[in-house]
Amino acid sequence: MEIRVNPTRMEFNRLKTRLKMAQRGHKLLKDKRDELMRVFLELVRENKDLRTRVEAELSRSFANFLLASAVMSGESLEEAIMYPKAAVKVDVETKNVMSVHVPKITSAAKEGTEGEEEDATPYGFANTSGELDTSIATLAEVLPHLLRLAELEKSVGLLADEIDKTRRRVNALEHVLIPQLQQTIKYISMKLDENERAGLTRLMKIKDIVRGED
Repeated sequence: MEIRVNPTRMEFNRLKTRLKMAQRGHKLLKDKRDELMRVFLELVRENKDLRTRVEAELSRSFANFLLASAVMSGESLEEAIMYPKAAVKVDVETKNVMSVHVPKITSAAKEGTEGEEEDATPYGFANTSGELDTSIATLAEVLPHLLRLAELEKSVGLLADEIDKTRRRVNALEHVLIPQLQQTIKYISMKLDENERAGLTRLMKIKDIVRGED
């Protein structure tokens, strides 16, 4: 379907300029889409591997916690874990990936610890089982991976949305706007040629009339 315009030389030149801009924009959007896809696939692979690792570590921690529950009384277990001793400060920033602002999550030592890592174990070791120690230590170790996993999953979602938007824009330019402009330019070119031929025909007739009068 062509665009409705007046078939004039000015309109012809305007549409040719618009076509060049559309083609340039189409190329830039395709490059952006391809780069977004590359980054997206890298993050998806990392997300898959990290999720498998985190799930395995959490399963190990929960299994040890169940063993601790079996050998310790409920009161002792509740008392041991009631008051957490360690604290984690989480900073959430953003970084720009192809005009997409994805999260950057980092964990920092609690203020006042001078960068030293705090002991995650909130109890003494006299009245607790080794399985509980292992469970809590595993949870402490998996925390940075959980933060990275949260960062990855949010980034993947944001990139997927941007890829979809960019793909729709590329398709709109490639299959709608650019063909319309090309067809309209072709139509105007044909009309201009017809007008030029009609003008030459009229000019020749006028010359024939003038010669006849002479």
